[in-house]
Amino acid sequence: MFVRWFVLLLWALSAEADFLQLDSISNISTYYFNYFYCNIWEGECQPNQDDGTQQVPSRDLWASFTQEYISLLHQWYCSLGQCCESGDCRITNNITGLAKDLQTKLHGQHLAQSVILKAIQGFINNPESNKPLTLSFHGWSGTGKNFVARMIADNLYRDGVKSECVRLFIAPFHFPHARLVDTYKGQLREAIRDVVLRCPQTLFIFDEAEKLHPGLIDAIKPYMDHYDNVDGVSYRRAIFLFLSNIGGTAINDVALDFWHSGQNREDIGMEDLEHRLRTETMESQGGFAQSELMSGHLIDFFVPFLPLEYRHVKLCARDAYAARGLETDEATLDEVAKAMLYVPKEERLFSAQGCKSVPQRINFFLP
Repeated sequence: MFVRWFVLLLWALSAEADFLQLDSISNISTYYFNYFYCNIWEGECQPNQDDGTQQVPSRDLWASFTQEYISLLHQWYCSLGQCCESGDCRITNNITGLAKDLQTKLHGQHLAQSVILKAIQGFINNPESNKPLTLSFHGWSGTGKNFVARMIADNLYRDGVKSECVRLFIAPFHFPHARLVDTYKGQLREAIRDVVLRCPQTLFIFDEAEKLHPGLIDAIKPYMDHYDNVDGVSYRRAIFLFLSNIGGTAINDVALDFWHSGQNREDIGMEDLEHRLRTETMESQGGFAQSELMSGHLIDFFVPFLPLEYRHVKLCARDAYAARGLETDEATLDEVAKAMLYVPKEERLFSAQGCKSVPQRINFFLP
């Protein structure tokens, strides 16, 4: 009802403006009507065309409007996620929130916490970056790779992974058949290009990236390279995240060696893992090793996710209870943690599933 009333209001204001020869009012009313038609009714028009009636009104045009008219237009238009006094309302870039979430919600991952925050913050604060930011997350299942990817989306975008500035691709789901790789190439390029044209800052997440066909990665390699633009479109304000299990064993071996030598896992540094991750990725089977993404050295950081220990599983269980608004005690948290499978067989040090099944397992311990 509000939308119908508002469209009628815009039409009336445009008509009145034409009658009174108030061109600026007519133009701005026409602009908002055209936006509504193109984006809500999905009419056959191009919202970004160079027609003057399709351009966002300049600040000078607002001088002749009453405050009530400006306020009403601003409130309605921004509710559609297209404008904001601080910029694009869809993009929040809450680095403080990201830092807090990484510190308080991600357990046992001091390397990921540090590297990811610095990489994201540096990219956001450098609008003149000469290439998109490309991060590769590595580690066992359940160590937090997907969790962090969604955390990044939640803090950089108002609508998180549901934002029209974010796209999530799951390799075996979106690209299941090797024989259709040529079709997938066109679809993937078009999907990425469409999002970049819609948003000034974008996020692309590729889950189970080790299962991507090498030709598929190479098809989008130019988008991650040091180009001003590709076919007239700049991809320099895009962030690409690749999530895979590649290198999980190497990461676990390093963590186990530190434990055997009596060193704290918090003393593990990037110098202990990044080179090994790069080497193992190059030698692995699948799209990564054979793609130009690796040979072209376009991945900015290989981010290791360490295996989780008993104490980290307890923290995950605590968070799972809190997320449901439930109180718990140390004894119950111990019970949840003990129910997990730990490896290697002798040491029983690392949770085989990380924290992946913890939210479901607490159901068995509810009264």
